[in-house]
Amino acid sequence: MAIQVGDKAPDFELKDNHGRSVKLSDFRGEKNVVLLFYPFAFTGVCTGELCELRDNLPKFTDRDTQLLAVSNDSIHTLRVFAEQEGLEYPLLSDFWPHGNVSRAYGVFDEDKGCAVRGTFIIDKEGVVRWTVVNGLPDARDLGDYVKALDTL
Repeated sequence: MAIQVGDKAPDFELKDNHGRSVKLSDFRGEKNVVLLFYPFAFTGVCTGELCELRDNLPKFTDRDTQLLAVSNDSIHTLRVFAEQEGLEYPLLSDFWPHGNVSRAYGVFDEDKGCAVRGTFIIDKEGVVRWTVVNGLPDARDLGDYVKALDTL
């Protein structure tokens, strides 16, 4: 079961597409976080979603919000993907232990071996304030994120 609104967001530490460690708790007291899980780099729906976020990044940064995108791909795959698509926000690798963070948030599909499309908006105190979980083929609506951030 996915983490619910009002839950404390489970802390984690993952490597980004440049091999740097990123901890969710590093943003506490500083920024809201949009934590976005997606199945795989280089796939059609995922690429479309992440490029839409790239094209609308000021909608997040202007709202004092850090965008973190998580997949079960390796950091090497994520590095090439980010370079190819011009993604300037952190792409985090939940590769090993495989899907550990995705499981903690309740969005890991055991049969497919990847995360489903789960999004969690986490406030500056580390509490989940909004969430949506879509199946693998179903893209999310970026406008919903912005509306949710405006309520914080």
